[in-house]
Amino acid sequence: MAGVKEPEVIGSKEPEINDGGITNEVEVLGDHERREHTPGATRTMVLNMGPQHPSTHGVLRLLLELDGETILKAAPDIGYLHTGIEKEFEVKTYQQGVTLTDRIDYLAPLSNNLVYCLAAEKLLGLEIPPLAQWTRVMLAELTRLNSHLVWLGTHAIDIGAMSVFLYCFREREEILRIFEMFSGQRMMTSYIRIGGLALPHPRGWQKRVKDFIDIFPSRVDEYEELLTGNRIWTGRTQGVGYISLEDMLDLGVSGPMLRAAGLKIDLRKDKPYSSYEKFDFEVPTQTANDVFARYQVRIAEMRQSARIVRQALEGMPSGSHQADAPGIVLPDREKMKTQMESLIYHFKIVTEGFRVPEGEVYSAIESPRGEVGCYMVSDGTQKPYRVHWRGPSFGNLQATPRMIEGTLIADVIAGLGSMDFVLGDTDR
Repeated sequence: MAGVKEPEVIGSKEPEINDGGITNEVEVLGDHERREHTPGATRTMVLNMGPQHPSTHGVLRLLLELDGETILKAAPDIGYLHTGIEKEFEVKTYQQGVTLTDRIDYLAPLSNNLVYCLAAEKLLGLEIPPLAQWTRVMLAELTRLNSHLVWLGTHAIDIGAMSVFLYCFREREEILRIFEMFSGQRMMTSYIRIGGLALPHPRGWQKRVKDFIDIFPSRVDEYEELLTGNRIWTGRTQGVGYISLEDMLDLGVSGPMLRAAGLKIDLRKDKPYSSYEKFDFEVPTQTANDVFARYQVRIAEMRQSARIVRQALEGMPSGSHQADAPGIVLPDREKMKTQMESLIYHFKIVTEGFRVPEGEVYSAIESPRGEVGCYMVSDGTQKPYRVHWRGPSFGNLQATPRMIEGTLIADVIAGLGSMDFVLGDTDR
């Protein structure tokens, strides 16, 4: 297309490819040295997988150098979904920034809301009421279920199991209805706010959550009946996608990927936040460190998340849904009708925002994909000087070459799917 520049290959130059698709000279994929092919020597092919490929879960481009069906070199090429969200934070007030967090990892918006608000609340020194903290935990675990259901459904359909996709989205739909009940939005909720929650609990929320959590464990049983003992599923996932634990730690991989390699690490247990220390749950692990082990870990995590949601439902404290922080938290609408001070606070917060003391802080939580962190710098004004996102998807995706090099091209999609990355979380 005229005027559109072809993205550059990661490396020094594009390969020269003849009519048969075979490279005559190769100088691509990182520090790969030039290799001149002579008659009778092994010849390789460079395959451009994506960014339009339907199984790459977003606009990801993979450059694969193949010797037959074996992958010699692999290089992920990201940036096709770059939004500049981190820069946008600098021109938004702190409250306005909450709406940006929803759109970073669009399968875990409430998790992103939470880590951003925890960072701002540390700088402000706010104490969050127990009701708001427990509600945050409950919604964060429903978000984990929502994300894992999308992962399982799409991962299964990539490998050829279509029924599981329909089953998973059946349960996900009910979770989205719960989110809509609380916030008025199915996905981009912006419900967790600095100082607490955007709105009080809606009428009838207990029954809605209880009805879902009562039936959900039996639905997980159905997923396992379809997959866990299925010979086709195990044949496509067991022994596939191995990467050493040392390599994962070096590359910044986190979350279920590490736990499937036997490392029992979870920020909810190791560095509890938002009252997680008051909940009883286990951190599932496996040791096989392959695609099947990651599937087993996420299935077990769904059961544990349901367990946490039930505890939050049954033990939900009473009290306010917001901290007592005039000038930071929006005042109650009923008070605005009778108190001029409340009306003034509302006007100033909405139009000007609120000042945050100078300083810098790093806040991290356990999202469905691993550690998501928010590094926030305040210069004392109503807008952050810097907000940097430590997204788990980037670290997980970074391990792609170590995982698939030396394996067959038929196993690429299974390995990629087991990472569970979101490109919006990668291309910030």
